[in-house]
Amino acid sequence: MTTSPPKVAVIGGGICGLAAAHRLARHGVPVTLLEAGDQLGGLGTFFSHRDQWVERFYHCVMPTDDELLELLDELGMKDSVRWRKTTMGMIVDGRRHRFNSALDLLRFTPLPFHDRVRFGAVSLLLRRLGRGRDLDTLRTEDWLRGLYGSRVWEELLGPLFGSKFGSSFGDVPALYLWQRLGRERNVATRGYPEGGYKAIIDALRTSIEEAGGTVRTSTPVHRLRSTATGSSLTLADGEVLDVQKVISTVPIPLLRQLADAELAALLPSLELPYQGVVTGAFFLRRPLTGHYWTPVLRSNTGFDGIVEMSALSGAEAHGGSHLVYVMRYTEHTSRLYRGDDDEISARWTTQLLDLFPELEPGDVEEVRVFKAPFVEPIHPLGYLGRRPPVAVAGTGLLLATTAHVYPDVTSWNSSVKLVNSVTRGVLEEIGRHEVAEPVP
Repeated sequence: MTTSPPKVAVIGGGICGLAAAHRLARHGVPVTLLEAGDQLGGLGTFFSHRDQWVERFYHCVMPTDDELLELLDELGMKDSVRWRKTTMGMIVDGRRHRFNSALDLLRFTPLPFHDRVRFGAVSLLLRRLGRGRDLDTLRTEDWLRGLYGSRVWEELLGPLFGSKFGSSFGDVPALYLWQRLGRERNVATRGYPEGGYKAIIDALRTSIEEAGGTVRTSTPVHRLRSTATGSSLTLADGEVLDVQKVISTVPIPLLRQLADAELAALLPSLELPYQGVVTGAFFLRRPLTGHYWTPVLRSNTGFDGIVEMSALSGAEAHGGSHLVYVMRYTEHTSRLYRGDDDEISARWTTQLLDLFPELEPGDVEEVRVFKAPFVEPIHPLGYLGRRPPVAVAGTGLLLATTAHVYPDVTSWNSSVKLVNSVTRGVLEEIGRHEVAEPVP
């Protein structure tokens, strides 16, 4: 198919960028997607293991992911999602616990009996207790400490959720946690697409290109200029791309480095700190516990969470190996993040073997370490009123970033939901009479 000069450029080839370009191309809008790296997918990028593709970071589909499932349906992939019941474990002070049922909770010895009972009762009512409250301006620590008591907060909830945000977790708006509880449960049905997340990425690229759009990898943007009359993107090799609209999906701190001085002055002034992540992908000859998700608290490990991916995807998805992710969320300036990958791999392997003495060193087939610098923004109190607008005033630039999905949980589903809204606005502004009907 012959392509038209691009009317819209999309910066970033993660799920936001891919979904945006897919949506626009299907409506006949000439669009070009620019990805700096050699792979598409953002946090869904992948690596090769035994002639199969494996995600660098763990992902799953939840039954409540309506926007993502709708997108998969458009791609003819909805029926490829395999759904399985998953369970949760807990490792505290080096001891393993099941953490799924009322009986599991009653047996959970890290908490005194009366705190276990209180924990169970409050947890059942937590979603209801948050309705009608201004959780956006309430600190998570204040809310949870008041409901559960100080011991539960200090011994369990603070370390548990703090693994996602570090020492800042207590200051995060309680609204974020309340939203998260609406998407996840201790015992939940989760899904994983046949062919992995690379299959989704490949399907989106095919959809974009078949509809006349252009996808370019290894194409970093060197400079971005945008005014009310148009935008221009100077690529690293000097090529200049002139378009009417730009949708940027990269974190705002990175976008600020690309913008010229005039545009940089117009970007949102709110500076959000971000948590990055360090992840170890372990390929094992045997499973660990069968729990999909196991937080690790006070157990002398550098990682504080374990995701047994094969409990969801099946070992056959990884060449017969059992794939286990261990991770720690941390700032990209931290000592851990800047540490040597081989040293992290060796240290975390020793720690995993210590946690699971039944695991022999020979059971560890391969370990790969991956890092991502901007995974989760840490939102301040009252962020609903401070959240930056999607449209940058006086320009043709639109923002679709993790800083905009709040109060939804950062996920592929919330990214697709955001993009649906952003592209709807682009189509309305360009004028529906100028674009074709959606491509079947």
